[in-house]
Amino acid sequence: MLLTARTTAARPKALRTPRVAAALVTATVSAALVAAGVPSPATPLGIGDPLFPHLGNPGYDVTSYDIAFTYRGDNREPLEAVTKIDARVTQPLERVNLDFTHGEVRSAEVNGEAVRFASSGEDLVLTPAEPVGPGERLRITVRHTSDPVSGGKSQGGWLRTADGLAMANQADAAHLVFPCNDHPADKAMFTFRITAPKGLTAVANGLPAAEPRHNGSATTWAYRTHHPMATELAQVSIGRSTVLHRKGPHGLPVRDVVPTKDRKALERWLKKTPGQIAWMEKKVGRYPFEAYGVLVAPAKTGFELETQTLSLFEQQLFTLPHIPEWSVDALMVHELAHQWFGDSVSPRTWSDLWLNEGHATWYEALFTEERTRRSLADRMREAYRKSDGWRAEGGPPARPKRPAPGKKISLFRPVVYDGSALVLYALRQEIGHEAFERLERQWVRAHRDGTATTADFVRLASRNAGRDLGGFFDAWLYGEKTPPMPGHPDWRKAPVRGK
Repeated sequence: MLLTARTTAARPKALRTPRVAAALVTATVSAALVAAGVPSPATPLGIGDPLFPHLGNPGYDVTSYDIAFTYRGDNREPLEAVTKIDARVTQPLERVNLDFTHGEVRSAEVNGEAVRFASSGEDLVLTPAEPVGPGERLRITVRHTSDPVSGGKSQGGWLRTADGLAMANQADAAHLVFPCNDHPADKAMFTFRITAPKGLTAVANGLPAAEPRHNGSATTWAYRTHHPMATELAQVSIGRSTVLHRKGPHGLPVRDVVPTKDRKALERWLKKTPGQIAWMEKKVGRYPFEAYGVLVAPAKTGFELETQTLSLFEQQLFTLPHIPEWSVDALMVHELAHQWFGDSVSPRTWSDLWLNEGHATWYEALFTEERTRRSLADRMREAYRKSDGWRAEGGPPARPKRPAPGKKISLFRPVVYDGSALVLYALRQEIGHEAFERLERQWVRAHRDGTATTADFVRLASRNAGRDLGGFFDAWLYGEKTPPMPGHPDWRKAPVRGK
């Protein structure tokens, strides 16, 4: 994600010391139970993420989602939905917790049998007739509504556009749209089936799984991912849109989704994407997914978002006359870079966010330097000057402060953007250009389609440097103050207000 106003943050994770417990933990929250006669032990759980402790659920690993939405044409009305989940049980479970709120549950089944269900906190708790054990398969079906109108405390999920809907599920919002294990540590395959009135077009992550099926006044589209995906990266767009097709490097399908009435005006931007992909491939290796493209949403969001294979952009980014062309190009590269850093290689915990945003900002800045001669070193020098203030506001890059209550997007503070790219600049200064570029390629190759931690990055960087970099990273990722910049003893930091 890149916020237009550039507000950001980061997260904590162990380097050589056990800063974050790896074991799954659960938390019990007092909450009113909803549904027919479910006993009080139905409680919300979590996997112990330091920033979102109740996010995700222990005891199972999701392998796939199959989600069907029926949209009636009014983006103020709830969609009817059916979410099917295939999962593998990893520990004994008397109840199965899913993350889900902001929708009405009609019914729930586990392995083909109707089960009791209850809402507790932001969890949907299912109670099978018999406990399930490790190695067993879970086939869950939940019939529910999906409400596109934000509640008082909800932030993210469905994004209402001028002509329909799109999704913006980062950081902790997919469960406002569909039941899921809403944490990037549990990636899965996705299939989407979207039914909408004729005259509208529906598009989702991945590639078409079937031809559109027409049924009276409605059409149903089906899409499927070819690689596992984190719930926060799910995307469904419904609107008066045109889908434009072109080829990228190696014949890669490039698919853009734009408001039909603006397709010609947007073409000057969209035709740049194949070249941007080729540029990124020269830096870090082959594009990791089955397709890519830009989704231009007629909505004011204040951010752009790296939803997998189909990055979300607010339309005004391409139409406001005061935004220079080089800046728009840089933002396009930022979201494209996330397909490698954040989407293909996803964070194990939200405290590893710096790996996503720091890398995307790094390649954004590098692209800008190569194409416009706007110096990367100058940008990093300015980031260095501000870095102590960013750390005071949001925490160090790998030990971020929690987002403000009710404002989950406030996790994205400046320290996870330029403040984290600054760590990468310091690393390149420390180990040299050749070792750094080798590290980047190895990182995305070693963890493709998986998750990774800050500790994983430190180990690989140390291997490429031929020495232990634990002390270097401890200071740069966890220190309250920014360390001296290698090779630039003249760089100075601005005083922190109130200090």
